[in-house]
Amino acid sequence: MTFRQFAFNNVLRNMRTYAAYFLSSVFSVLVFFVYAVFAFHPELSGDSLNSGVTQGMLLAEGIIYVFSFFFVLYSMSAFLKSRKREFGLLMMQGMTSFQLRLMVFLENILIGFFATLSGVGLGLVSAKLILMIAENVLDLDDSLPFYFPVEAVLLTFGAFMLLFMSISIFTVMIIRSKGLIELIRGSDKPKPEPKASALLSLLAVLLLGGGYVAALWVRGLMVAAAMIPVTVVVIIGTYFLFTQLSVYLVRYLRNRRHLFWRRTNMLLFSDLAYRMKDNARMFFIVAILSTVAFSAIGALVGFRSMTNNVFRQENPYAFEYTSFRGNPEDVEEQHIRLIEKTLYEEEIDYRRVSGVIRLQEQADTNDAVEVISVSEFNAFATAAGQETVALGEHEALQLYYANGLISGHNEEPYQLRLAGSASVVEVDVIDARESYLFPVYTQMYVLPDHLIDSLKEPVRKMRYHAFEVDNLPATRQAGKRLSEALPGAEGYTFFATEYDLHKVNQSFGAILFVGFFIGAVFFVAAGSFLYFRLYTDLADDKRKFAAIMKLGLTDGELSSVITKQLAILFLVPIGVATVHGAVALTALQHMFNYSLVKESVIVLGGFVLVQLIYFLLIRFRYIRLVKGA
Repeated sequence: MTFRQFAFNNVLRNMRTYAAYFLSSVFSVLVFFVYAVFAFHPELSGDSLNSGVTQGMLLAEGIIYVFSFFFVLYSMSAFLKSRKREFGLLMMQGMTSFQLRLMVFLENILIGFFATLSGVGLGLVSAKLILMIAENVLDLDDSLPFYFPVEAVLLTFGAFMLLFMSISIFTVMIIRSKGLIELIRGSDKPKPEPKASALLSLLAVLLLGGGYVAALWVRGLMVAAAMIPVTVVVIIGTYFLFTQLSVYLVRYLRNRRHLFWRRTNMLLFSDLAYRMKDNARMFFIVAILSTVAFSAIGALVGFRSMTNNVFRQENPYAFEYTSFRGNPEDVEEQHIRLIEKTLYEEEIDYRRVSGVIRLQEQADTNDAVEVISVSEFNAFATAAGQETVALGEHEALQLYYANGLISGHNEEPYQLRLAGSASVVEVDVIDARESYLFPVYTQMYVLPDHLIDSLKEPVRKMRYHAFEVDNLPATRQAGKRLSEALPGAEGYTFFATEYDLHKVNQSFGAILFVGFFIGAVFFVAAGSFLYFRLYTDLADDKRKFAAIMKLGLTDGELSSVITKQLAILFLVPIGVATVHGAVALTALQHMFNYSLVKESVIVLGGFVLVQLIYFLLIRFRYIRLVKGA
């Protein structure tokens, strides 16, 4: 057997331990390769929108590559710790320090090579399917044909082989610093009694409680201002939660005799304090990574949902055409005929509503306000399916625009004085209504028709035309044609709701596509960290439980103890991350004054469900291994 064959066989013999690391590395390579396929796709290198998609993919590749470096480094460090005794025995049998380092180097390169090869291979096999999925997610106008991504293959293979080469060199340096006695002793060194500070445990409660209260209390733009300090406080609190508070709680429960002496709780709690202390940093990393995944994907899904709903709410018409002073009436009429002709050709039934929005001077100030007649307002309201208004002879209605960041109007009735052609026109503003019937404005007033004619010549006039249809999605193609024919100029603007929303969704689709896979990489890595730690302790657990079973522990009790320990290992950090994510998404909805409960439940519930399935699969496998089945 050659030395290279020996290294290869070592990898095969440790396949169970390396499985999660290998599969997680394959997943990272696969995602990196997918982004590279899109970044180099010839159909995404044209217009500015597709250029933004490409830039997003390249940014995602950078994030994944940097994260993969630290992920692989941590993974290899965990595996080296679990193989200390094996390395010590090899050195006792005559293996030199150089040969040991060379063996580990070859093993790491071998795993990295096949992980990279497998990731690229899976990417090539599933490339067409991924491109088809992306067409729907990105909501692209044109299809993405399959092409052989030579640049993506070369970039992915070169980048990850360089990564695994660097990690291999680093792990060799770690082994070099270990002495023979330390390697032989492995993990048999007696562990000191885990201790926790009551003061630091209390600090963890205060930091997490204070961070949660601050995140849930602030509103509007204050959420953005509080985000960084709250995040820092919660991260510090999470660290102390796992390193101090968790150990403190286990010690507290262990001192409760009625609980400690019940059934197999003695075995559970005796070992739990050590596990919590040993795994504290890993729990912290998993909780933070999972929180990032939950919050990022939840925020992206929420933003897309909010954008779609708000966009449709604030734009109730299929098309809007606004003509300003610099636009000749004959040109305006020509544009209107073009819109109606296009709708006719697309076989879309419509209703056109027109009106004039005037900018009128106020009598007592230099300010000007926008006004519209009540008859025209009611025509627009009827077309949009909204409530009409009836005004007295000298009454007015205030319209105001509001969203999650902008909101303000006069609550109490007041008097509005406008400059008239002969004298001051006074009206009583009797009510205020939030409205999105007209182009963006802050405040606007609805006046009786007869008062409109008595006002002074307006500072500016806007002739506003709205086209209402029953089936908005059917207007996308017409909107595309008209947006290209009426790109907008100094004298007019044209707005096609469904087509413009389609373009917005394309941008959000690209961001969501990037964010989802980055979040998925983080989540898979978090689960892998748990898997690595679990199988690092497998040999010790087998010896420990084998000895205890000789004292009378039944198979059912053994399964119960292991299930409880695994549940704590897998579900506690995910549970903490779920709470963190729920608070973060609640703060986000407070920022925009928009409910994201549905989106939060879907995202958080989906991740928790995946983790539960992962836990059940690992539990089944681990119990069999501990029992020696």
